[in-house]
Amino acid sequence: MKESHSQKTVLVTGAGVRIGRAIAVALGRNGHQVAVHYNRSKEEAQQTVAEIRNAGGVAHSFQADLSQPLLSVPEMCQSIRAEFGGLDVLINNASLFEEGLLLDTTGESWERQFAVNLQAPFVLSQEFVRGLADDSRGHIINICDWRGEAHPPGHDAYTLSKSGLVAMTNMLAKELAPRIQVNGIHPGAILPPPGADEDHDRRAKESIPLNRTGSPEDIVSGVLYLLQSSFVTGEILNITGGEHLG
Repeated sequence: MKESHSQKTVLVTGAGVRIGRAIAVALGRNGHQVAVHYNRSKEEAQQTVAEIRNAGGVAHSFQADLSQPLLSVPEMCQSIRAEFGGLDVLINNASLFEEGLLLDTTGESWERQFAVNLQAPFVLSQEFVRGLADDSRGHIINICDWRGEAHPPGHDAYTLSKSGLVAMTNMLAKELAPRIQVNGIHPGAILPPPGADEDHDRRAKESIPLNRTGSPEDIVSGVLYLLQSSFVTGEILNITGGEHLG
């Protein structure tokens, strides 16, 4: 089995905005070819591609609605393989984060979050494995959430979908070894949610032992570590400032 080259072709889902964009740009600047996925954030995805190209990297954007993964994912992956010739790394970053306790969670919200947060990473992983050359090694990195193991109430469908993603990470690490390393990252308070008030960061710090919020660069560092390691699989990095400790 041949070792993977230093330059990899990477698909980052939800790469037009926020953490996904930071990951995509960093990988592009580190010499990797980047497939920038987006759903509705076309302009932002094009800006991500432009930033990578302006830094001397290679990137193209690809649209897919991950709320319909069985319809959209195979077509997107086919387009990526046609453009780049293959994929070495899959980063499942795209996610929906919707509030809702037990009695507040609608069927539509449940289905939406489970489709994007769990079914889509599973279908993407299927397509990734099917397209990986027999003599190549690969990486799958799932952007999970510490809530998926601590289970605080408040975002019930979201938390349950992330619990499934944690289980999938552990399961596929066993199933796909030794050819494919499968790991995850639990981000903590990295960016305020859309629409958050000005006091959000101050309140967030109160539950973080390190008494500060993180930055997208903290997640990027975790991704780069996992991609550089040849002896880590089934690991989920808590990049939370200690918030996951409760």
